[in-house]
Amino acid sequence: MNNLKEKIKQNGKIKRFILLLISPSRNPRPRLWVRLFINPFVHKRGKKVSIHRRSRIDVFPWHRFDLCDYVTIEDFATINNGAGDLYFGENVRIGIGSVVIGPVILKSGVGLGQHVFISGFNHGYKDTSKNSSDQELDKRPVIVDKDSHIGANSVIVAGVHIGKKCQIGAGSVVTKDIPDYSVAVGNPAKVIKRYDFEKKEWVKTSFMPPSSSSL
Repeated sequence: MNNLKEKIKQNGKIKRFILLLISPSRNPRPRLWVRLFINPFVHKRGKKVSIHRRSRIDVFPWHRFDLCDYVTIEDFATINNGAGDLYFGENVRIGIGSVVIGPVILKSGVGLGQHVFISGFNHGYKDTSKNSSDQELDKRPVIVDKDSHIGANSVIVAGVHIGKKCQIGAGSVVTKDIPDYSVAVGNPAKVIKRYDFEKKEWVKTSFMPPSSSSL
């Protein structure tokens, strides 16, 4: 199977033909036959998953799209794994109009407000003779750890790791890692509170470079 995949990748004509069968040109959506007859047998879905009818689920069989128990994807959300894997843990909630483009990991209890944008890649632009859409993607996975919540209209850029039990204020643009048990707001987002386990309360703090939290 791996040898067959490599041969297809190396043969430009065959690769383009197969991609055309899976997705129309200039329209990065899987064709109906892929959604009905392939994806259900490739992707994992837990119990009581709720995907609202007016959401757009553009997922392809060559990357993961794993939904654990009690995931909810609300109306007008867009989910896309064309560039990388998607993993949604238990009780993850994707708010109305939000966009999640892989590679992205949302661990259990993560909640996205309305119109949140998360992408695990940027378009390449090194070669100025080509349109950025024709260049190799710069893929860097986004990880949002357990029980963290992202406020409405926020943006999480590629490569960011948000720790567990974090609160990201509405309208924030998160460009750097946020440590566990933090409140971060603004553009670019800055940590304004940390949870003090000795005092057992949230404490205001001046901004400090966030450290990477453990997975």
